[in-house]
Amino acid sequence: MIEDAYLAAKTFGDSLLLLDRYFLSVPGLIRSKELNQEGPVQMEIVTKAKRSCKAFEEPEPKKPGTKGRPAKKGKTVHLMELFDTCSSEFLQTEAVLYGKKTPIRYYSRDLLWGQKLYQKLRFILVEYQGTKSILVSTSLKLEPLSVIRLYSYRFRIECTFKELKQQTGAFCYHFWSKHMPKLNYYRKQDEAEPLEKVTDENTRKKILETVKAIEMHIALSCIAMGIVQILSVRLTGTVDSREIRYLRTPSGGKLSEATIMYYLRHHIFRLMEKSPELCTSAL
Repeated sequence: MIEDAYLAAKTFGDSLLLLDRYFLSVPGLIRSKELNQEGPVQMEIVTKAKRSCKAFEEPEPKKPGTKGRPAKKGKTVHLMELFDTCSSEFLQTEAVLYGKKTPIRYYSRDLLWGQKLYQKLRFILVEYQGTKSILVSTSLKLEPLSVIRLYSYRFRIECTFKELKQQTGAFCYHFWSKHMPKLNYYRKQDEAEPLEKVTDENTRKKILETVKAIEMHIALSCIAMGIVQILSVRLTGTVDSREIRYLRTPSGGKLSEATIMYYLRHHIFRLMEKSPELCTSAL
C-alpha cells in the first residue's frame, strides 16, 4: 500500500497519505522513509493510533564518563493517560469536521515511536463529542488542527465504498476457480500459506487468471464511478436533480452518483444519437 501510494505521489508531487490505524506499523514507516530518501518527492502519512499506543520521550544526554552506548529512548508515555494527566493543557476551539462546525479539545506532542525504530512522530489527542482519538502525523511541520481536519477527510472513502457497492456493483463479482485453495482459519504460525502449497504450473496459472479477472472488474468499476463523479461535480448547480427523478430527501442542488446513473440509463442512447462521435461499436 505504501509503495503504491508513493508511485501515485510521483505523478501528483509532494503528498499526504491518509490511512486508518492498521497502517501505523514499524515496517510501514521504514518503507515510507526509504522511499522519501530515494525518490524525487516527499510523502507524509496521517493516520490514527490504537488506544493502547505508547510512545517515548527524548532520551537524556549521556553524561561524560558514563560507560555504554547512548540511550535511544526516554521515559515511556501511555498516550491515553495524557487525556487525564495533561487535561489542563488541552486547547479548545471549533473545527469544520464532516461538513459541520464542531467544538473540539486537542493536545499535541512530538514523541518517539516504534520498537527499535524510535522515529519522532507528532501525536494529536482529540476530544470530539465525547469521543477520544489519537491522531498521528509523520510530518512535524503540520499544525494539529490541520491533522485533525485532514483525518476527517478519510471517512469519505467509506462513502465511495458504499457507492461502488450499491451503484456500480464493484464487489458483486462471481469469478472463481476450482483450483483456488481453501483458506485455513486455524493455520498455525509456522505452517505454509495455502497458496505456497500450490506447485502445479497449470493450477497456478488458473489461480492468477481468476485473481486478474477479479481485479480488472473492480478496476473498471472504479473508473466508471470516477466518470460518474466527474459528471456529478460538473453538473451540480446547473441541473435540478428533482427534474431527473423523485427524491425523498432534497439534495440541496447536488447531484448524486445514483441520480447521474439513473439519467444515463434512460437517456444514453438518445445522447449517442444526437452526438454520433460518442457512439461505440461492439467488436
